[in-house]
Amino acid sequence: MTSLVASYAWCRHLTRDRARNFYYAIRMLPAARRDAMCAVYAFFRKCDDLSDEGQAEERRERLERLRKIVHGAEPDSPSPGLEAFRDAVQRYGIPAQHFSDLIDGMLMDLDETRYETFQDLYGYCYRVASTVGLVCLRIFGFDGRSETEKMAEHLGIAFQLTNILRDVAEDAAMGRVYLPSEILSEFGMSPQDLLAGQPGPAFGDLIRHLAGRARHYYELAEDLPARIDPSSRPALLAMRGIYHGILEKIERLGADVWWERARLILAEKLLIVLLAWFEGIRCRVRQFLERLAR
Repeated sequence: MTSLVASYAWCRHLTRDRARNFYYAIRMLPAARRDAMCAVYAFFRKCDDLSDEGQAEERRERLERLRKIVHGAEPDSPSPGLEAFRDAVQRYGIPAQHFSDLIDGMLMDLDETRYETFQDLYGYCYRVASTVGLVCLRIFGFDGRSETEKMAEHLGIAFQLTNILRDVAEDAAMGRVYLPSEILSEFGMSPQDLLAGQPGPAFGDLIRHLAGRARHYYELAEDLPARIDPSSRPALLAMRGIYHGILEKIERLGADVWWERARLILAEKLLIVLLAWFEGIRCRVRQFLERLAR
């Protein structure tokens, strides 16, 4: 087994163990694209782990070292997934800036746990989630248009808003409030209320309001599957379906999302994956018939 093959095998194993919702979707990709997704997932996981472990200054130093590795520096100690990561980045022409922007987002969590306006929160969501979408877009294969990249950005925003609403109580318990202060104020609340575990009587309305914002970004990305390589569409449809399903549960829970985590059971995830697979087949058949008709 060559070192590159071993590196990809390590990334696949990590992704199976840690990726949960992500892995259901990427299993539907062709082997080469799937391996590349596992390699970049290993990098995303590394960023996440480094941002959560140790004192703030230590975490900052580790993330900055990781940024240097993205730009070609060698690590201080062996990294089993690095060879696969660099191969995937080179093979699919992924800009290093996307990974650097992601690291900037992780650093924001060390400096800020409050956002005044929705636009402030958007900037954070872009760095920690839209960057991931833009990386995936390169691996999926797309039409090269800037409009398509904007759709990937919007879908990343939708996914991260879904995560924030799902984890609102858990984040508050860790001293983090991502919901914008400006919007909290509109619903008679403040970040301090959430930190104290007292979200207030209008909390359900607040959750549904922000869920509506997330839904808007899902809608802005509605045409994204049609703009990527047909072989990648089922994976993207599955990702979108799983996260959109979580958002729908958040909307149904309303204020109860503070006490009950919105999640999909295995049967629901499998149904979404199956429907995405059938939709992918339908798209391929339609394209084949269109070619025959020319």
